[in-house]
Amino acid sequence: MSEEKILSYKEAIEKAHSSISRFPLLPIRGIPLMCHIANNWDSIWAFRPDPSDLLIATYPKAGTTWTQEIIDLLLHNGDAEACQRAPTPERSPFLEICSPPPIPSGLELLANMDPPRLIKTHLPFQLVPPGFWENKCKTIYVARNAKDNLVSYYYFHLMNKTQPEPGPFDEFVHKFMRGELAWGSWYDHVKGYWEEREKKNILYIFYEDMKENPRREVERIMRYLDLSLSDEVISRIVELTSFKSMKENPMANYSCIPTPVFDQSISPFMRKGEVGDWKNNFTLEQSKIFDEDYEKQMKDVDIPFRNLI
Repeated sequence: MSEEKILSYKEAIEKAHSSISRFPLLPIRGIPLMCHIANNWDSIWAFRPDPSDLLIATYPKAGTTWTQEIIDLLLHNGDAEACQRAPTPERSPFLEICSPPPIPSGLELLANMDPPRLIKTHLPFQLVPPGFWENKCKTIYVARNAKDNLVSYYYFHLMNKTQPEPGPFDEFVHKFMRGELAWGSWYDHVKGYWEEREKKNILYIFYEDMKENPRREVERIMRYLDLSLSDEVISRIVELTSFKSMKENPMANYSCIPTPVFDQSISPFMRKGEVGDWKNNFTLEQSKIFDEDYEKQMKDVDIPFRNLI
């Protein structure tokens, strides 16, 4: 069953890959989005979730797939076989993503699923369809420290042939600081959900906390979802969602995306999953410039990020 699922998803992408390219970005309310998303914006904005739907929101490369896998396992009582039913993009559709036919859009995948659905988005808070808040959908936001997030996003641009060319690393650093990358400013993104977390009942978690004590964070998510699982099941979920396990899991490692689209020989989709890897990529001068800019952009908010120096 799972092999058929991978094949069908791969086949759709392979059929379309000749028309897949590094898509340009177009602004929606000032936020740069890939052109296919921007061109389908009215349909995305009009999406009406069911109150039972669960939203996972992140800036790209902040631990999205990890969180999707944790939640899917929590919802299936740690049943690994149940979570092998399909690749991540089919089990937990990407709300706003649109690609050339015959690749199904996130909206098309969601239309063929019964609630409750696990939905992924990279949209900043102000672009999330208002139906999520009107229906009081539970939302989990994962934030990752800016420097590690930037590095992971850079390598993702290198291997993902639908993202704009990243250019040299130094140029990418400045694009990140200016908010010129797909899905916009990291600073505005993390601040937008932080400022609304209490009013909208958003569970705001940190990638670094997940790495430091994955069991604690899995239990936090479990409680937020009003679930109660045994210690044994929690231990199994922690093991199944370790970086090593997920990197080897064909339903989670995006090996379902063929090489012409995700060239994992350039950089694996699941690359390192470490905290502090930015130190292997930033020069001292880049770090100094970044830190000064970070202080200016984050001076109006006190979000407890770690591992930035």
